[in-house]
Amino acid sequence: MNRILETILVTFAGGLLFTLLHVPLSWMLGPLTAVLLWSAFTRRRLTWPAGLRNAGLAILGYGMGLTFTAESARQISSQLPTMLMATALTIAFSLAAAFITARYTGISMSSSAIGSIPGGLSQMVVLSEEIEGAETTVVAFMQTIRLLTVIFTVPFLAVHGLANGVSTDAASDLGKQGSSNSFIDSLMLWLHDAASRPMFFVIVVALIAASAWLAVKLRFPTPYFLGPIIAAGILTVTGFDLPHLPTLLTILAQWSLGIYMGLGIKLSSLSNWKKLLPFSIAGSIAVVAFSLGLSYVLSIVHPISLLTGFLSTSPGGMTEMGVTASLIGADVSMVVAYQMFRILFILFIVPYALRWGFRRFSGSRSAEGSG
Repeated sequence: MNRILETILVTFAGGLLFTLLHVPLSWMLGPLTAVLLWSAFTRRRLTWPAGLRNAGLAILGYGMGLTFTAESARQISSQLPTMLMATALTIAFSLAAAFITARYTGISMSSSAIGSIPGGLSQMVVLSEEIEGAETTVVAFMQTIRLLTVIFTVPFLAVHGLANGVSTDAASDLGKQGSSNSFIDSLMLWLHDAASRPMFFVIVVALIAASAWLAVKLRFPTPYFLGPIIAAGILTVTGFDLPHLPTLLTILAQWSLGIYMGLGIKLSSLSNWKKLLPFSIAGSIAVVAFSLGLSYVLSIVHPISLLTGFLSTSPGGMTEMGVTASLIGADVSMVVAYQMFRILFILFIVPYALRWGFRRFSGSRSAEGSG
């Protein structure tokens, strides 16, 4: 209990500081940074219940599912070929960056490839255990650097570049107003609505819990996040008027997620980390830049904004990019659709392609050696 209280105090300070500094996603990136710095300098081990993290994911997923409309569903279905092309190009560019990294750092190509592909950190680490020649520690290090680079640079670019510096955090907006009235009014309005329709809200809570449970059983990626998105999206598209969440609940969900993400990042010590670090950062920034160029093409080909296209193609996680989109006015449904397509493609197609490619590459090298 004392460790949880320490975690709350440390991460609250981080979230508050990032809010005062007007950092995008302050209540997710602030706690994440606070966890990393506190653990690094004090050597104290913070903790956070997985149940709170899952609840935060479910709340954020439900909120994003409310943005789906019949029109967005039609746009998504019409852009499936583009999603495939964007995903394939992003993976190809990542593999090119991986080749350069492997050549100049001395790590194996299999480690570099799995460490560079923009999939989930945990999924890529698990995959590295199944690919011959891949070093799990190297993959975890590269994926961690990629994750940190993306979740700090993409929201910043989206807000201060593509969204013309629009404030993205409800708490930041609150600070500018100099009053918490709107914050409290939002919560009170939600509570009044809940009191006037108690059974309706019970059904909504049951819907969120059931959809998350079903997604877990079906082994969806990020099930506590994806299940509520799909459930809320389907109901919204079919005409159901679902209640929106108060600002306070959304901030608490981001806070919980930021804590858990920070605790999940393990900067493992490597013998050649000083040589690998700059290549990992440079490769991650290069993929982000490639995504920006790709988003420009998407904004020309399809009726979507450059901002939406950038968040859709950025090599970040579905959760982080979806939260960013919901806070800066991008098309959340489109962003989630692109990110989900890439994750599913990487989970179900890339492992088989990598195994086949590395086996063939090893076979050809063996043949050349014997010849």
